[in-house]
Amino acid sequence: MTCSAQMHSKIANRKKKLQAKRYMLSLGFHTENADSGFTLTELMVVIVVIALMALMVQIRIFGMLRKNTFKAQVQELVSTMQMAASAAGESDRRYEVIIDIPQQGYMLREITNFDLSQVLEEEIIVEDIFSDNCRVAYVMFDDGDVTSEDRAKFRAGHSGWQYGGKIVLLDENEQPYSIVVNRLNRMITLEQGDVGLLAPKTKDEVLF
Repeated sequence: MTCSAQMHSKIANRKKKLQAKRYMLSLGFHTENADSGFTLTELMVVIVVIALMALMVQIRIFGMLRKNTFKAQVQELVSTMQMAASAAGESDRRYEVIIDIPQQGYMLREITNFDLSQVLEEEIIVEDIFSDNCRVAYVMFDDGDVTSEDRAKFRAGHSGWQYGGKIVLLDENEQPYSIVVNRLNRMITLEQGDVGLLAPKTKDEVLF
């Protein structure tokens, strides 16, 4: 009776091992040498996971480096100014892009109060600082006003920009580029060099 019970127990254990082996094989694992270490399939899975992680790190580093290039930073400012002009033209809201020359940065905010000199925290939409390879040299408005040591403000309303002008930036080789703001057609263009600024056909200030 005891021998019969032991025999049934061994058969049951073998069936369980066989079922487990079949299940592992169905998943793509080889179990003949499971106790001796990783199988080829398992090693391939590990290698693929490591490669994917390394690729993600490279993409992130490349993205950070690309963001810090001169052209990428200038294009970000152009996009910010285009955003202000588009948003103002499609609504009754007013926006202001502040070029902070002393701090070498810029800010886009929605104007919500009558005191234009006061910037509220909740008004700020975009705020950024230029890196060492991108520097604001000076800002000139189309009415002849020039500043290289203060904050310059471009304000956009439903009727367009209050004033046009240009923002001159220098790259790491001190080569100038100009962001030109046209108050008549809302266009924001990026041009190589310190370009001449055309005065508007009318000196009348755009309603803001």
